[in-house]
Amino acid sequence: MTTHATPPVLGIPGATEELSERLRDGLARVDALLTQVVDHGDPFIARASGHLVEAGGKRFRPLLTLLASELGEGINDDVVAAAAGVELTHLASLYHDDVMDEATVRRGVASVNAAYDNSTAILVGDLLFGKASELVAGLGAEAVLIQAQTFVRLCSGQIRDDRACPEDVDPVDYYLGVLADKTGVLIATAGRYGVMFSGGAPETVEIMRSYGEKVGIAFQLADDLIDIASDADDSGKIPGTDLREGVDTLAVLRFRAMAEPSDPKDARLLELLDGDLSTDDAALGEALGLLRAHPALAQAREETYAVAREAQALLDPLPDSDAKAALQALAMSVVDRVG
Repeated sequence: MTTHATPPVLGIPGATEELSERLRDGLARVDALLTQVVDHGDPFIARASGHLVEAGGKRFRPLLTLLASELGEGINDDVVAAAAGVELTHLASLYHDDVMDEATVRRGVASVNAAYDNSTAILVGDLLFGKASELVAGLGAEAVLIQAQTFVRLCSGQIRDDRACPEDVDPVDYYLGVLADKTGVLIATAGRYGVMFSGGAPETVEIMRSYGEKVGIAFQLADDLIDIASDADDSGKIPGTDLREGVDTLAVLRFRAMAEPSDPKDARLLELLDGDLSTDDAALGEALGLLRAHPALAQAREETYAVAREAQALLDPLPDSDAKAALQALAMSVVDRVG
């Protein structure tokens, strides 16, 4: 695992204390706005809408919006509104994700579908999308267009994630495209908004859009690796969820391409992956053990780090600054979690 001389501040290795203080103040303003926006005259709707806001979370996306604003003239009211809009969009997607995944826990509390019911979770998710759009509408027509395009890609990514890769498409290309839509696009919008609404240059807006999408892909690739490589005690998650659900993430796709059916271990792992791991814990554990020992896992880890390095390289045209250094460190920190 890559180490950093300066410990993470607000989840960003290498951030100076002055920069961190500005980001802390900005996040406090974002949280206050979120609390205000999700409030509602109906107490039931107010409780359901505020459920995940109150649960907290990393606030990764609004933090990126605030940090990106440092490449312009810094945090202002529009930047705070944009950051809150991005976070509301993210929260709304989580309400819907939990229904589709039949989740019971989110951010350490009962998911909304578990605490209430599926219909409430779906409708409150829609309500939060509407609230996000209200916030973004105050930022102008271009922001509204970006919000709409982001929403379309989020939905497209989720739809394609639930479908098998078409036979005439490379499975890895398909998988990475799904991640770009499902995770990368909203993080791209977070970075883009930060520069836009702080008066940054158009070319810097584009750099942060591209950077954010790469960081989002790297973030999801890292999560997928953690699902295979980490023990539950280390990650806080039950390992093998993707295998149990029959989802081929990058390590599995690389294994399938590298597998030698004449090798007994490869043949056994292929048999397990092509079978039903949804209820057989022993088979799932065996599949995890075989995949962890296979070179495909190391290859997937290296490819994940390569995406993070690509994100860092996109920042090269920017002048040196505390914000640039923090963004470079942030790109690597999202993958350092996999060890």
